[in-house]
Amino acid sequence: MRSFACPHCAALVFFANTACLSCGTAIGYSRAERSLVRADGRRRCANATIADCNWLLDPADPGDLCSCCALTRTRPADGDLKALASFAATEAAKRRLLHQLDDLGLPVVDRAEDPSGGLAFDLLSSAEEPVVTGHASGVVTLDLAEGDDGHRERMRVELAEPYRTLLGHLRHETGHWYWEVLIDRVGRADEFRVLFGDERADYSDALARHYAEGPPAGWADRHVSAYAAAHPWEDWAETFAHYLHIRDTSQTAAEFGIVVTGPTAQVRADLRAEPTATPQMFTEIIGTWLPLTYALNAVNRSMGFTDLYPFVLAPAVLDKLRFVHDLVAEHPAYANAATSRNGTR
Repeated sequence: MRSFACPHCAALVFFANTACLSCGTAIGYSRAERSLVRADGRRRCANATIADCNWLLDPADPGDLCSCCALTRTRPADGDLKALASFAATEAAKRRLLHQLDDLGLPVVDRAEDPSGGLAFDLLSSAEEPVVTGHASGVVTLDLAEGDDGHRERMRVELAEPYRTLLGHLRHETGHWYWEVLIDRVGRADEFRVLFGDERADYSDALARHYAEGPPAGWADRHVSAYAAAHPWEDWAETFAHYLHIRDTSQTAAEFGIVVTGPTAQVRADLRAEPTATPQMFTEIIGTWLPLTYALNAVNRSMGFTDLYPFVLAPAVLDKLRFVHDLVAEHPAYANAATSRNGTR
């Protein structure tokens, strides 16, 4: 994510801030302007209290919810305090997701615009009945138990996953919708199948086999994660999510001026990187990302944490990531978004 400055005193402020900590100016996020702006005279989202939403209503927003919160069609009841705490955390992750999708120029079409295929979120509590996290025809369903750190860590260990976060869930499940938008609806399935396999293979059987037998031998040579090996749709969703991980983390590093010169014990050009906020070429993105992860993983280990990015990107995975990048870069809104990013700080 790019950095933000207070519109009054130019001090550093962060994406979730409602006020500048230096001068006290009330601020909020304007999606139309893709920036933190003065909140004076602007309406705040009705979820400002219940979901800690700092977004301001833009003139085109109907009702009392910002355009991000309005994407949620189902949420916990006001009396479900435990679920509401997870709801707030999930909405915070969703705001980061939507900001990045806008920043990349990807379309975000809601159910008001496309009632049968637009994007929507059902954020449900599994306290009383089971909830299956997933995606169906634009509707992303998320079990709010994932907002509980203890539950999420137990699930990560149980499923032998190296990484599990709310933002990761949202990027993955939204990725399923973008398979429909960027591939299925525009006739690019044949290109997809060359890299990912045939998505027409029975999905239920594939998942049942994955959970019963685990990933096939050698999965890491072809997939970004073990779960990606379950079915071509999951391979796409995992790869799409990793593309968003890479772009967002690299942009954050660039905004804060992080430069990797490589370990002093081994002077190699391929271990050096100077991230840029708006890279256009896939080779630039990956050429920066790999040295950055080596350094950040080492920093995490120094604090006793696991790796920040505990994944290996095999050549076949890089080909899939390049395919995702090409689809994003070829989208009509991408060039306009890049121009806007370069012109707005």
